Amino acid sequence: MKVGCIGLGDIAQKAYLPVLAFQPGIELHLQTRTPATLARVADGLHVPGERRHTILDSLLAADLDAAFVHAPTIAHPEIVTRLLEAGVPTYVDKPLAYALDDSVRLVELAEERDVSLAVGFNRRHAPGYTQCADHPRELILMQKNRVGLPEEPRTMILDDFIHVVDTLRFLVPGPVDDVTVRARVRDGLLHHLVLQLAGDGFTALGVMNRLSGSAEEILEVSGQDTKRQVINLAEVVDHKGQPTVRRRGDWVPVARQRGIEQAVLAFLDAVRAGKVLSARDALETHELCERVLRAVQERTA
Repeated sequence: MKVGCIGLGDIAQKAYLPVLAFQPGIELHLQTRTPATLARVADGLHVPGERRHTILDSLLAADLDAAFVHAPTIAHPEIVTRLLEAGVPTYVDKPLAYALDDSVRLVELAEERDVSLAVGFNRRHAPGYTQCADHPRELILMQKNRVGLPEEPRTMILDDFIHVVDTLRFLVPGPVDDVTVRARVRDGLLHHLVLQLAGDGFTALGVMNRLSGSAEEILEVSGQDTKRQVINLAEVVDHKGQPTVRRRGDWVPVARQRGIEQAVLAFLDAVRAGKVLSARDALETHELCERVLRAVQERTA
């Protein structure tokens, strides 16, 4: 199977290439416009010269069976369009695009061409979070915080808060009938953001503070007098009277702990099986992000 990786930045090098490079039966092709990065990464993975590409045309000429897109978000629409038009099943880092119109167009293009399009919401595959899906979920609370990193609202919401939005959508136990947004914006920068989703018998809260003094991600689900807490995707604490702690094993790879390995393998298995994956559900997350963004903009208008 010929698999292309487009964009060789931190996320590709730290998370995806360590998985892809060691899968049996994979002929890995790399593409980036930066020759020095291409040479360094390809040398480290022992990728031969004929599988190194500095332009997308060269990569497409390799007749790929699948592609992973890890280029900057601003470049996603053009790259993903080219891949889908070439009939290449495509896995792309979240978000599909900064503009909702572009995301809609890409999902519709994939459906028109009957080509797989998957978006990298790895938390849906992270072991700690999938265990939360099996727990009572009357109340869901997710915090994803940063240190000294207020940011322009669209960039922050689509590049980072989207993980919170998608995780809440993944975990809510029923239809959402109420959406509430609270935010603090100063000098055009988003400092913190709170999203509440509510439905029959449940409430879900997503919080991001970019001036929190701590880089952390904490998920809690509770109900029926029990609580499950996941700290930084690595430590699971069950509360029922006395807390019980389960930590990630010392030899568990970070990519597996964060669900990236599982997401990659699920995508590749679907490609091998000829199963076409739809990005419609991922598009619903993008639509909710746009709704959050509009609410933030209305509060600061």
